[in-house]
Amino acid sequence: MPTAAGRGKARGWPSVSGRPSIHAAALIALVLLAPILWSAGVVLAQGRPHWSQSRWDATGLAPDPASHPDAVVQIYAARTWGWKGALAVHSWIAFKPAGAAGYARYEVVAWGVWRGGSAVRRDMRPVDGRWAGNEPELLLDLRGPVAAAAIPKIEAAIAAYPHPASYLTWPGPNSNSFVGYLVRSVPELRVELPPTAIGKDFLPGGQIAALAPSGTGIQLSLAGLLGLIVARDEGLEVNLLGLVFGVDPLDLAVKLPGIGRIGVR
Repeated sequence: MPTAAGRGKARGWPSVSGRPSIHAAALIALVLLAPILWSAGVVLAQGRPHWSQSRWDATGLAPDPASHPDAVVQIYAARTWGWKGALAVHSWIAFKPAGAAGYARYEVVAWGVWRGGSAVRRDMRPVDGRWAGNEPELLLDLRGPVAAAAIPKIEAAIAAYPHPASYLTWPGPNSNSFVGYLVRSVPELRVELPPTAIGKDFLPGGQIAALAPSGTGIQLSLAGLLGLIVARDEGLEVNLLGLVFGVDPLDLAVKLPGIGRIGVR
């Protein structure tokens, strides 16, 4: 009489070893963690001082109002301080109307929110200043009539920002959620935000679908934790727990968490 084991084999019952699934999980973990570990190593190797002793001074990226009377709108991003700098950037917006003597800089920060203060701050730092010693990248630079037309809309969008008293480093709302909200609200601001702008995919009010920040496609997002962007400028972006992976065929680039964009252009 055949044994129970023999009968099981005769009936074709599968033998589950678990090894393929373990290998797949290890590969996924490697793909997820390798870029982050690389970025963390770079940050540690730089040996940045404490944020209170870091440079926050201007870099000269913003045109001098005295010699540039036209309206200007700019969006910046710079690596954050400390361990967060291995993963993310901090972004902000600055603008000046035509003939203005100076800029207004707006951003969202955590400082003071727990005491009941507003997360939206104005003119905390120089308009084009370094962020805790990290050089800013100019993401958008509008000048002239286009900038002048955008400024009233920007001011209205800032006033309507739905999370003025909230800040969460992850998954949002944070500084990148704020800038993402502005660029979706003001057509003139269409810009491709960097993949390291964690929080950019946090959509307010529980929205699931919206325009991509560049305005050239669409995105789906579940509270900024899981999502997808398909757009001409962004290409294809996959958001997994706030970390972005993607490919940008037009710019011949790939997007990796922590590292950001790597490409020919």
